[in-house]
Amino acid sequence: MQKFEADLSNAVWRRSASSGAAGAAAVEVALLDAGVAVRDARDPEGDVLFFTPAEWDAFVGGAKDGEFDL
Repeated sequence: MQKFEADLSNAVWRRSASSGAAGAAAVEVALLDAGVAVRDARDPEGDVLFFTPAEWDAFVGGAKDGEFDL
């Protein structure tokens, strides 16, 4: 696994409006020049996952197609 580091100081983090009140279990997403960053909304100082545009597109496409439905 390649370690990716990015300056997140100006990142605009977003979460779904359907995620509920602050403190609820949710993830936040920030669009970056190099891809997409994802973090736990309850731990904004914690670890951040980075995805290339191709990886993010594959994830979103899978979600839309029901690939992750339980």
